Amino acid sequence: MIVITGAAGFIGSCMAARLNKAGIENLILVDDFSKEHKKRNWENKKYIDKIDRHDFFAWAEKNALHIDTVIHLGARTDTAEINYAVLEELNLDYSRDVWNLCTFRNIPLLYASSAATYGNGEFGYKDDWETTRQIVPLNPYGKSKQEFDRWVGKQSATPPYWAGFKFFNVYGPNEYHKGRMASVIFHAFNHIQKNGDMNLFHSHNPAFTDGEQMRDFIYVKDVTAILHWFLLKPRPNGLYNLGTGYARPFLALANATFRALNLEPNINFIDIPDDIRDKYQYYTQADMRKLRGIGYHKKARTLEEATNNYIKKYLLKNAVL
Repeated sequence: MIVITGAAGFIGSCMAARLNKAGIENLILVDDFSKEHKKRNWENKKYIDKIDRHDFFAWAEKNALHIDTVIHLGARTDTAEINYAVLEELNLDYSRDVWNLCTFRNIPLLYASSAATYGNGEFGYKDDWETTRQIVPLNPYGKSKQEFDRWVGKQSATPPYWAGFKFFNVYGPNEYHKGRMASVIFHAFNHIQKNGDMNLFHSHNPAFTDGEQMRDFIYVKDVTAILHWFLLKPRPNGLYNLGTGYARPFLALANATFRALNLEPNINFIDIPDDIRDKYQYYTQADMRKLRGIGYHKKARTLEEATNNYIKKYLLKNAVL
């Protein structure tokens, strides 16, 4: 059996879809399934059982011999969350418990970290332990992910096979429930459909002009393809960046969104909200050499290709993966 935590969420539900498409149906979905607004993310999946995240460890103790791998994607992902106790409980303590379960029960583990750990990028974006020890996140969410990565790096007892993934800016189907934390493409699409225009943030950093803030945007289908590749056979243990390796400006994203809708760009600029302004990342670009070095050479979709696919196959049709 393959356990997926966060299976009602964005990347977790897309991972279940990816495995189903590959003919893998022996899945155990773990999440808070009381949230009815996320039901579309799991109701069409094929799986053995779904377990509430609070009941997972009791269930796992009874079924550990049958678990082949845990894919731990469950987390509190709100980058504007200021209550660190919430983030500590879900992103740090729960993740430690998952790690310890997999260690003691000899279960392979794949888990989600985040590019939010890199802060403003002053130490670069290399996925090695030296950089992991130096980087300073800009927000409590990034700190919670960083604290777990650092804790992992100190462990002498580990799962038999493990990998952590620093997700960069992931976007795509099944993110409709994320509210403010959904991707810029998702919000842009809805704003354009309603008003005919879209908003991007002004730059409050003199090194960047408006709309030229840059991120490494990666389509969720490329994310799940890489995770699936790690499932096929053991790869070297460690942390891995999961991006495209190419930073693109938000203006390129905006233009791709209008193009997918066959519309001329109509872009406004608004101030970054005060509560996230000093925590805003102006540039991220994944250093992908480690992943390439162990043999993964499939190119990610371009921003334009993926945006077109996302809008035409999912957003316009109100469809999920």
